[in-house]
Amino acid sequence: MLTTAQVEHYRTEGYVAVPGFLSAEEVAAFLREMDAVSAGNTLASHDVTRMEMEPNQPPDGTQVRRLYEPCSHYEVFREFSASECLLDAVEALLGPNLVFHYSKINMKPAGVGSPVEWHQDLSYYPLTHRGSVSILFYLDDATVENGCLQVIPRRHQSDLLSHSTDGFFQGRVTEAVDQSLAVPIPGEAGTVIFMHAMTPHASIANVSDKPRRTLILSYRAADAFPIYTGEMT
Repeated sequence: MLTTAQVEHYRTEGYVAVPGFLSAEEVAAFLREMDAVSAGNTLASHDVTRMEMEPNQPPDGTQVRRLYEPCSHYEVFREFSASECLLDAVEALLGPNLVFHYSKINMKPAGVGSPVEWHQDLSYYPLTHRGSVSILFYLDDATVENGCLQVIPRRHQSDLLSHSTDGFFQGRVTEAVDQSLAVPIPGEAGTVIFMHAMTPHASIANVSDKPRRTLILSYRAADAFPIYTGEMT
């Protein structure tokens, strides 16, 4: 359960970091499953419905960038997404009527992990209101060097930034971003960050010799209905 101070920080700043939310045993179980899923995949031969490979590859071509929807495919993540401890925390932010939205794992491998440009999650999945939270679980120690999350606090209370050029969706903020406002959020493995779906965020490339693997789960209020506008271009 989140404290009153943590909930207030989330509402005011657009995010809150909670160290030690995951136990060492939970982190180890998640990493074991991820290693098993990733094993044997290469840029030339991998399941494109379940994973994305890094564009910058070492010679063996084995670096996975992202796993899609782990809660749909792998029991250990599905069970965790419905755990009482986690849902109690989400309920403190969204209220009792909530819906699981999506999941993914960003692998951010050492030395080649790609950057993620500034964006707001709600630009990818418009809803009838803003009641949605993205939850990032650090499975490795996250530092500035290996690409920890960066956010722009308090921007979640304003309008959605432009993510388009000439009417075409770019998947990133296309207007100027004041980098001086960015706040990096380093944390030890087991740290969780609850982030409002309107909070602008990014991460730099992993230039370190250590990975920065992160499980990401999203929930929305039950009355925050998806707005379907056809194929996004």
